[in-house]
Amino acid sequence: MTSPPPLPFRSPLLPMVARRRDEENRVATPLELLFDLCFVVAVGQAGVELVSAFADERIGTGLLNYAMVFFAVWWAWMNFTWFASAYDNDDVLYRVTTLVQIAGVLVLAAGVRHAFEEEDYLVVWVGYVIMRVALSSQWFRAARSSRGPARRTALRYGCGVLACQAGWAALLFTPTGQRPWVFLALAACELSVPYWAERSAMTPWHPHHIAERYGLFTIIVLGESISAATIAVKSAVDEHDALTELLPLAGGGLLIVFSAWWIYFAVPVHAGLTTSRRAFLWGYGHYMVLAAVAGIGAGIEIVVQDVVDQAPISSLGAAATATVPTAVYLVSVWALHVRRYEVDPRRWRQGVLPVAAGLVLGCTLLTEWAVPAAGVVCAGAVVVGVVADGARGEELAGGGWGDDGVG
Repeated sequence: MTSPPPLPFRSPLLPMVARRRDEENRVATPLELLFDLCFVVAVGQAGVELVSAFADERIGTGLLNYAMVFFAVWWAWMNFTWFASAYDNDDVLYRVTTLVQIAGVLVLAAGVRHAFEEEDYLVVWVGYVIMRVALSSQWFRAARSSRGPARRTALRYGCGVLACQAGWAALLFTPTGQRPWVFLALAACELSVPYWAERSAMTPWHPHHIAERYGLFTIIVLGESISAATIAVKSAVDEHDALTELLPLAGGGLLIVFSAWWIYFAVPVHAGLTTSRRAFLWGYGHYMVLAAVAGIGAGIEIVVQDVVDQAPISSLGAAATATVPTAVYLVSVWALHVRRYEVDPRRWRQGVLPVAAGLVLGCTLLTEWAVPAAGVVCAGAVVVGVVADGARGEELAGGGWGDDGVG
């Protein structure tokens, strides 16, 4: 009887050298999937507190805090994703440092309620410090294993992340009324770091891997929206026995989410991520995509409250909390995917998603029937795209409305 082969030895410390951009079969790792799942915890907390803010009639401050907290979560996720695409060496130190970043986002998630209800960002900031310091150490490791312009790029990233993180401390001492302006200034600094860093050399991120990572995170956030809406519907049914009134709402919400998934993966985009400028603009644009996806779930929760006469705002306002993020999502995906990667930009199909977004906004006027109607509109947009593919016998570059993958 032969003995099993010995387990491979994993060195705790390997050189953090750049990976190849043309590496075959590059896919998301189990650690990256765990990273995404834990980050969605913070996204879910932001959605819960947004609904709570609406319930307490703190609509303006709720939306502002949501935008700020979501930016913090999204930007930290984005920073890690692009770094991992270029330098993930999967040694023990890399894994431990990544787990530290995950711990940081869980600390951030624990502070979301204080940020929304008390305007206290201390715990959120501490969580952000944990994430960003760990990320900077990864960049400095990459710099140590690099030479020439690549080393300069890694050092710029590491120093830029630390400098911006130090700047975020200003939010702790800024009066509430001035906080949005400080936030905008610091967010602009964060967004400029990649452009400044990559002036020396382009990091070797993998286009297919990046496209897959964004697609997977979008799916997970969509799942969080479904979960939040399902819990809201279940609670309303249990407490108010309103199953008949809520069934159309539940069906419309599912149509919106299912259509959102189909539309996002209609056009494979990795082949278009050819330069840092194009890729960064595409990546930055996902702030609107992901924030809208998470907002759809929160909006459906508010509509559920309206159906059982517990929403603190008008039926029109409640409907808008679901239709507006849906319209924003449609326009954002059109701008990032369909508009940029259609073979012929003059084709009439270019206007399907913008028209659908306008119709979804018009559904707001239907108040309690707004979500079912918006779901029908979104499903109609998918049908139009699929039928157009079949009728013309054409395909988009690398895929079409019926292609359900990113590659």
